[in-house]
Amino acid sequence: MKLVVALGGNALLRRDQPPTADNQLENIRRAAAQLARVAADNDLVLTHGNGPQVGLLALQAAAYVNVDAYPLDVLGAQTDGMIGYLLEQELANLLPAARAVTTLITRVEVDEDDPAFHHPSKPIGPVYTQAESERVAADKGWVMAPDGDAFRRVVASPQPLRVLGLQAIRWLLEHGAVVIAAGGGGIPVASTGSGESLQGVEAVIDKDLCTSLLARDLQADVLVIATDVPAVYLDWGQPTQRAIDKVTPQALAQHDFAAGSMGPKVAAACAFVLATGQRAVIGSLDQIEGMLAGTAGTQVCTEAAGGVNTL
Repeated sequence: MKLVVALGGNALLRRDQPPTADNQLENIRRAAAQLARVAADNDLVLTHGNGPQVGLLALQAAAYVNVDAYPLDVLGAQTDGMIGYLLEQELANLLPAARAVTTLITRVEVDEDDPAFHHPSKPIGPVYTQAESERVAADKGWVMAPDGDAFRRVVASPQPLRVLGLQAIRWLLEHGAVVIAAGGGGIPVASTGSGESLQGVEAVIDKDLCTSLLARDLQADVLVIATDVPAVYLDWGQPTQRAIDKVTPQALAQHDFAAGSMGPKVAAACAFVLATGQRAVIGSLDQIEGMLAGTAGTQVCTEAAGGVNTL
């Protein structure tokens, strides 16, 4: 099968962990061990989040006041190289020497007139208390917003329109490589006034929405969205909380999910299934083999008895 797997930011750095290199490497080694088991018998494209990492780089860049801080598209490219290198190395250590693993720095086109540029919503960087967030906002001029019981910086998150470099990704897959691409949702670029040239823009694209677009373009057999919970839940955090086992996109669209967490994952899965008729699954990376077998995670597919089956 041709698999496209999106690794959530928590697969690389858990919410409660300080963003150290050692913590990130430990998590990536754990993720690579899971991925290596399914890479052996499948064509595999990996994407990954970069919210904690790009936010940390932005903080570091802002701390050096002798030059202007680098823009988010450049910082995003840096995270693509950093995370891609770590994933590539750990996967290559586990796979046969003949199996190539390749990281591509991937540009993704967005619309410079996307309304998201006027309504920042994508959380990046570390979490803060309310008092800390107010101090950071005043010092850096950043927009801060609630994220659960804490606060984080939010930036523009425009819709991905076109993944650039598809020809290279397809060529690598045809030659047996595991491909790591579109990290952090890809590097956001937009057309200039002439319509011919592209330039980087100050934004971070949602990784799940970009991965869904990439999976459609590659005609993937299964889209896997790996997160830190075993399934999509109805009534999350309530006494009536229950996991969704199998569901159609139409039935899933009848429910509301948090915009900063599960919402984009649900939207990405539904868009892929509706466009291709293939299957998407949302769940824990630790259960990836069961997710592919249809026995774990939330299976989003064209047919489900009653529209929603819960566990």
